[in-house]
Amino acid sequence: MHITVISPFIDKRHGTERCVAELIERLAYDYGCEIHLYAQRVDDLALEPPAEAPKSGTGSIHWHRVTSIPGPHLIQYIWWFGANTLLRWWDARFRQFSTELLFSPGINAWDAEVIHVHMVFEEFYQRVKSQLHYRTAPLFSWPLIFHRRFYYGLIRWLETRIYPRKRVHLAAVSKMVKGQLEAHFARPDAQCVPNAVNLRQFAPELRLQRRSRARADLQIPADRFVFLLIGNDWRKKGLQVAVEALGRCRELPVQLLVVGRDDADPFVATIRQLNLSERIRFLPPSDDVMEFYAAVDAYVGPSLEDAFGLPVLEAMACGLPVIASANAGVSEVVDDSSSGLLLRDPADATELADLIRKLVSDSSLRELLARNAPKAAERYSWPRSAAALWELLNQALARKRSSQILE
Repeated sequence: MHITVISPFIDKRHGTERCVAELIERLAYDYGCEIHLYAQRVDDLALEPPAEAPKSGTGSIHWHRVTSIPGPHLIQYIWWFGANTLLRWWDARFRQFSTELLFSPGINAWDAEVIHVHMVFEEFYQRVKSQLHYRTAPLFSWPLIFHRRFYYGLIRWLETRIYPRKRVHLAAVSKMVKGQLEAHFARPDAQCVPNAVNLRQFAPELRLQRRSRARADLQIPADRFVFLLIGNDWRKKGLQVAVEALGRCRELPVQLLVVGRDDADPFVATIRQLNLSERIRFLPPSDDVMEFYAAVDAYVGPSLEDAFGLPVLEAMACGLPVIASANAGVSEVVDDSSSGLLLRDPADATELADLIRKLVSDSSLRELLARNAPKAAERYSWPRSAAALWELLNQALARKRSSQILE
């Protein structure tokens, strides 16, 4: 099968992009697909088949570089949307390049035939719109609010024009997203192709082997109980609630590592007010994300809205106790108080503080969660997700060919 994939960038350091990389590598080298990838940047992707690839996997991945421009995310997105469309038209018109299906993770083009939905912006906007009022925000934050309102508005408008099309095959990264697609766009036919975890990369024994060295490298005292939060949109990931919850747990030797790229300034005032400057550390992302899982004692994911929440699943695969938001798709993986703890209201700092205390004070609970979490994560492997996507792509191609015959 010849598949065109469009994604602004590909690497294995970001959630959505890591998922795309894992899936298209398997489509190419396990299922023999010829992948033509249109992207502005590509890192960590196997453009050549790995040594262990099946002999029947004769597929390939070809990168078509799309130009990019500097500037605010909104401007970059508009440019990307137009630039990848123009380059694909050019290749089809003047290079006689043809494809059987156009696959997109999210909304990256007007003409995508299969879309893997990692986030429903209409749902997300309903949860954050109260934070986007000019009257209640300081003047210096108005440009950021304007940018977010315009960007969210554009994506939501595109969702209303693209997702309801019956010819577009939709895949959801979780049952939660599947339900949102049905509720907002009347698409009960969306199929679930869940995010997953690389079980060879994330495993309890690998984490424990590196624990002492990782804590030493990050200068974590032996008596500190350390939580981890990974993500790039810290407001959406629930950092504000996490900070407030830590403020309610001052009697505990607790520390929080926040890994990602975002502006810490909106949270600094609360951190200083609660006297938590020495307890909360901001760290940049690393190619070696296992370093962070190895160094900490638990993962906290109080997301306000998260289509999935891949770091929670990776932490579970590593045997870490986790606190997961009920508003995240990954909560479907968690059996409350057996393989993880569920935060019912991610806006409630008191509830989160109670869960933090519960984990820190109850070693038998931590042992139970650490024992059961990897078993739960095993059900979400990339080979299984790739198989589900492969089935969907075949359905889409069969319907497309059938409609062409009828025409």
